[in-house]
Amino acid sequence: MKKKPRHILVLRFSALGDVAMTIPAIYSFALEHPEVKVTVATRPFFARLFAGAPDNLNVEGVDLNDYKGAGGLFRLVRMMAGIGADAVADLHDVPRTRAICAWLRLRGVRIARVDKRRRERKRALRGKIRQQNFVDRYADTFRRLGFNMTVDESSLPHAWPAPPFEPSAYAVGIAPFARYATKTCPPDSIREACRILASKGYDIYLFGGRGAEAATLAEWERDSERIRSIAGKYTLEEEISLMERMMVMVSMDSANQHLASLAGTRVLTLWGATTPACGFMPYGQREEDSYFKDISCQPCSVAGTKNCPEGHPFCVAFPDPDTIASFIIRRIEHYQKQYTTHL
Repeated sequence: MKKKPRHILVLRFSALGDVAMTIPAIYSFALEHPEVKVTVATRPFFARLFAGAPDNLNVEGVDLNDYKGAGGLFRLVRMMAGIGADAVADLHDVPRTRAICAWLRLRGVRIARVDKRRRERKRALRGKIRQQNFVDRYADTFRRLGFNMTVDESSLPHAWPAPPFEPSAYAVGIAPFARYATKTCPPDSIREACRILASKGYDIYLFGGRGAEAATLAEWERDSERIRSIAGKYTLEEEISLMERMMVMVSMDSANQHLASLAGTRVLTLWGATTPACGFMPYGQREEDSYFKDISCQPCSVAGTKNCPEGHPFCVAFPDPDTIASFIIRRIEHYQKQYTTHL
């Protein structure tokens, strides 16, 4: 019987939403196995997500710009070897992490790699077969190192800073952008849905990135005094603390749905080219809080694409403004009623 590792190096360098999805599994493992030291290697910006980490968990910020080319990769591999782990949980499975694992395996380090099930993806899209959620896949990676573990929602971070301001009691957060156009609701539709919600007494807080997204959302907030853009104004930690105080967060299939889940907020998701069956449902959320038409061409990809295979500028699976607004209101009223019932 193999001896259980005492120090596990966890590899996940990108992207923001994917790193956020690793946290429920990593924190649950670290809390359930305090005798094991855990070192997470990720980009410095993403290291900020690991708030309130368990005492046996350390985060190593790695700026990959310092490790470019073959020489840089060799130095990165040696640096990872210097951490002194006796096992690796590769939660990324890309050429860079495979190179690290290959080197460490030669030194007797035990390796477990996340199963991305790449061969199943086309079959899954054709047959709409539900893919295992990535949080569960990350947990399975630790199990392959010889540990029993259960992903526990109570392990999520609870150490976000105080928000830069206190949102209203009727706060609805909306993050209207995603990395790919096929995962982004048509801007005119989501903008009109914001106007409808504002007219019904909800205060809308718009989340987005700096630059073009912030400029776009600055235009939207002119539509109503109840619409406010916070895009590009606060730190990542402050944005998450604001998400924590929303009645609900509304997001595309993007990093924001996973950030809001880390904050413990109810997340309503709008799906276009992808669906929850692709494996990226935010941890701890309910599928009834997801809107997807489940039309014949949906999903058309597992993680989204730059262009629609049918040539549409935006995915036709997204609903119209009235449907978006009514979906959000209906889910808010459902949870308000549920809360009142349990008082």
